[in-house]
Amino acid sequence: PVVLLGARMLWDKGLGELVEAVRQLRRRGLSFRCLFLGDPDPQNPTSVSAQQLSQWAEQGLIEWLPRTVEVARHLREATLACLPSYREGLPLFLAEAAAAGRACVTTDVPGCRSVVEDGVTGLVVPARDADRLAAALGRLLEDAPLRHRMAENGRRLAVERFSKDIVTQQIFAVYESLL
Repeated sequence: PVVLLGARMLWDKGLGELVEAVRQLRRRGLSFRCLFLGDPDPQNPTSVSAQQLSQWAEQGLIEWLPRTVEVARHLREATLACLPSYREGLPLFLAEAAAAGRACVTTDVPGCRSVVEDGVTGLVVPARDADRLAAALGRLLEDAPLRHRMAENGRRLAVERFSKDIVTQQIFAVYESLL
């Protein structure tokens, strides 16, 4: 199984909590890969250093792939998607994961909860809570029928809310209301 996170490599994306959750799940005996896709952002004060990411990779906690254009391929290969962010606008990674038919684990913050419906398309946990994050990830890693049901629901939600035609119609409606 593969848990996939795609984001800028920032502490505010919940990377520290996800690494701690991975540690907890490995201590429980769960075997899975955790793949981080994305680059550090040295201009951002909350950036995780490449050195830290490499250290986690050397410890066998994560696999890290800096910038890639193959996000869709990694989503197809992932078992589930995870973005334990502290705050978001509308997280494109979670919308893409839902569109790819992947159950998601995320945090109860604006933006994330707009994409993931707790218990329907994935699991939503409090931000900055590695224990609850580990419990949610473990639940979906161990319960394939639940994970598949949430993935199907996520795909349906993505088509209904985030397809290009729907978003374009919503943008035109805003423009028309302003004219």
